[in-house]
Amino acid sequence: MIRIDDYEQLKTRIVNWIKDYYWKYNIKALVVGVSGGIDSAVVSTLCAETGLPTYVLTMPLHSKEGNTELSDAHAYQLVEKYSNVTVVNVDLTRTYESFMSWMDDAFTTNQLANANTKSRLRMVALYQVAGSVGGIVVGTGNKVEDYGIGFYTKYGDGGVDIAPIADLYKSEVWELGEYLGVDQRIVDAKPTDGLWDDDRKDEDQIGASYEDLEEAMEYKKGIALNILEEYNKKNKHKMEPIPTFKL
Repeated sequence: MIRIDDYEQLKTRIVNWIKDYYWKYNIKALVVGVSGGIDSAVVSTLCAETGLPTYVLTMPLHSKEGNTELSDAHAYQLVEKYSNVTVVNVDLTRTYESFMSWMDDAFTTNQLANANTKSRLRMVALYQVAGSVGGIVVGTGNKVEDYGIGFYTKYGDGGVDIAPIADLYKSEVWELGEYLGVDQRIVDAKPTDGLWDDDRKDEDQIGASYEDLEEAMEYKKGIALNILEEYNKKNKHKMEPIPTFKL
């Protein structure tokens, strides 16, 4: 499956798209969180490429050392290369622990709910910075996650203002990342949302690889088609507008 044959042109188109939105709505800054994964590395680099004020947040929260190392390294590589980038570190570990300590035990045993709370705390941090500097939160979801299986947290990493790579398959994000010169360790790392204490990978959670999910989305066939359809149905409430009663 080849949809893109010129990654320089793709980079230029996305950068210009971000800039057009920025100037159209009189925005003052771009705010993006980095996790040590390929999606956020690509989006933060594209934001930096705009030349517009860009705030890059690292937000450790019970994070594995490897993920923190990669996110920090990427953030500071951006600072060295782009004068318009500011790095903000917000350690949310104590915030999360304090919040959970106030919850009744009956509401802290569901591990998925706990993982989603971590994602939502990061969203709060991003919007706190964005609100303080007159900025917008730039999303890092790709096409498989955002429109295929709904693999994101509602009002967490799904809570964004613009989504520059949401029409790119994961394989295309990897290719774009290599073109942009993203740290090879990030390109090679197995995707993970970093929200689980056991550091499970995306493929472990989903039960299929991104490559197989892409085949299912693009051609409506393949070994991951059933998984795609199951997730799509289960997470439809995230991907469609909120139901509204109308008179």
